[in-house]
Amino acid sequence: MKIALIGLSNSGKTTVFNALTGLDTETTIYPKISGEPHLGVVQVPDPEIDRLSEIYRPKKTTYAKIEYIDYIGLTKGDLKQNKKVFDLIKDVEAIVHVVRAFYDESIMNPMEGINPVRDIETVELELIFGDLELAEKRLERMEEGKKRGKKPDETEKRLLLKCRDFLMKETALRNVAFTEEEMKAMRPLPFLSTIPKVIVLNSGERDGDTEYAKTLESSLLNRYPTTNVLTLCGKIEMDISQFPEDEKEAFLNELGIAEPASNRLIQTCYQVLGLVSFITVGEDEVRAWTIRSNTNALTAAGKVHSDIERGFIRAEVISYKDFISSGCMHKAREKGLLRLEGKTYEVKDGDIINFMFNV
Repeated sequence: MKIALIGLSNSGKTTVFNALTGLDTETTIYPKISGEPHLGVVQVPDPEIDRLSEIYRPKKTTYAKIEYIDYIGLTKGDLKQNKKVFDLIKDVEAIVHVVRAFYDESIMNPMEGINPVRDIETVELELIFGDLELAEKRLERMEEGKKRGKKPDETEKRLLLKCRDFLMKETALRNVAFTEEEMKAMRPLPFLSTIPKVIVLNSGERDGDTEYAKTLESSLLNRYPTTNVLTLCGKIEMDISQFPEDEKEAFLNELGIAEPASNRLIQTCYQVLGLVSFITVGEDEVRAWTIRSNTNALTAAGKVHSDIERGFIRAEVISYKDFISSGCMHKAREKGLLRLEGKTYEVKDGDIINFMFNV
């Protein structure tokens, strides 16, 4: 899963990136307009995988992974500059929009004053304008092709006209109702405002900053009821991420923080994208596999290996909870908790699955 961090310059985006990845990427007090993207891959924390690894003691334990991408900040009204970011993030599964909610005179603010609502709307509009340019250019090419005798794809043309109409009304495409046929036609089109989004309010370290951000979070949830909003202090979370693992829990307890914000953000992204994980276990490997919710057993088998999907016979399935309560697979089988499921079985989050196949 790829997730892009976006935001206006000096919103603390790279600091949040460091907090999520444990990296130490340079942060600046002035806006950057060039440079190389920052990439960081992290394991998805999973207590179920931890426990199963303790039980099976496999040669290898494999967690689900997330790749975070961080690049230069967006600039209000500069579509040419912003296109550098758009070209990088067009294929990501989700966007994390980092919003400045902290006061720090030493860090330049390209926008006047701290105004998270304005900043959220500014970035949303830049995504919309980028999509509008895409729709108009594709429609122009269709017209040019028509003049040369090339018949346009009428399904795509109708879709582009519909998108253009909403974009001209400054409506993000994720807020537009599309038919199944339109959704299918939209898949190859790299629209940005269709990408699921999580807003992260980056609060400060001063007394009262967290309370201010939390109040703002409640206000935003009322204003944008379908949007996911999280509050964190990027600077503190970055410090947490760089603590040795054996010291991290004590530091969190000292700060009164239940868990790192990176964990909460991952959970939120899973919810936004409708993702679940199933598990395969054995002496060789205990592994988490990430799939969309409502995925059937046949498709899940293909996630493990195409041969398993091709030769699928059935799947032995037990929930993590039932396995732990039984103590072992043998006892689970005796209790009738280990089930045989067919191709159409809908895989649930936390299912432990053994695929039976023949090729």
